[in-house]
Amino acid sequence: MGWTLNLYFLRRYASITLWIFVGVFCLVFLVDFTELTSRIAGLPGFSVPLGLAMSGLRVPMIMLQTVPFVALFSAMAMLISLNRKYELVIARSAGISAWQFLLPPCFGAFIFGIIAILVLNPLAAYGLNKVEQLDTYIRSGSSNAVSSFSAPWLRQKTAEGDTIIGARAVLNQGMTLSDAVFLSIDREGNIVERHDAKQAFLRDGYWDLINVQRFRDGIASESLETMRVPTNLKPEFVQERLARPETIPFFELPAKIEAAHSFGLRADAFSMQLHSLIAMPFLLIAMTLIAATVSMRFARMGQSSVMILGGVSAGFLLYVISVLVRAFGNAGLVPPAVAAWIPVVVASFFGVTFLLYKEDG
Repeated sequence: MGWTLNLYFLRRYASITLWIFVGVFCLVFLVDFTELTSRIAGLPGFSVPLGLAMSGLRVPMIMLQTVPFVALFSAMAMLISLNRKYELVIARSAGISAWQFLLPPCFGAFIFGIIAILVLNPLAAYGLNKVEQLDTYIRSGSSNAVSSFSAPWLRQKTAEGDTIIGARAVLNQGMTLSDAVFLSIDREGNIVERHDAKQAFLRDGYWDLINVQRFRDGIASESLETMRVPTNLKPEFVQERLARPETIPFFELPAKIEAAHSFGLRADAFSMQLHSLIAMPFLLIAMTLIAATVSMRFARMGQSSVMILGGVSAGFLLYVISVLVRAFGNAGLVPPAVAAWIPVVVASFFGVTFLLYKEDG
């Protein structure tokens, strides 16, 4: 197949992908803004421009999750459009096989995946970090209660004794805690003191607490502007335990994983995030092959709605499997590299097998 036809199919795929991406972006933005305002509109620091900014910062992370579906719908829309205009029929009559005219959309899906990794992922990580800071700013002081079910907790052991650390929010990849609680435990396991801090920063060898309220026997004894709590926790350990992998850009993940391994930490969640991003371009190619299995029927025979629905269902099933396997990879039950590539291999085998059966008998 010549370059002219290749570029034509590639431009069609790129334009359809762009329009679908923009449409999904607008829809996600509206839904997210509506949901966000329903949750935080009553807080003192909220305003409509701030809500719009927060939704705009959250959308890239949501869009990163929808990239496989955008690739699936784009490939389906492109192939159905070409079929209805008999362009695929003409291509077949010229001796061009399905594998040849599927090459441009597969190449486009691969480029789309590369763009998602190099552009969308850093934007999503930056936006998620900023929106967590804004959310903490809005909620700061509204409640200092720390739930044992929702808050992250750490336990550190020092020469002064054990300290249990909790926080309502984790910022700056685990280096900053908002509305933090420090519980000092004696050798008998009894709580000696409780320190409530508006913010806590991890420094070299200590936690720097800001706006501290000290409690003894459940009674507030004094207020301090600043306070230091000794710690032997390393930043890599805190990041592994508290930082969300989604808040770390793709370019920084290898260094974080290597640093965590140097301290004897497994860093499964970070490894899972890295391998999932690396596998994304190939996952989009698999989505394109799945779309081809239900979108290349001759137009005069009619595009079966059942087949198209089957293709969409297969895409959603693949996504569910990816999420399930990802959970196993994060927990360390399955090696992250295996967990990230299993959905890609299964989907690719399914698409290739079906197309071989339909096209080549």
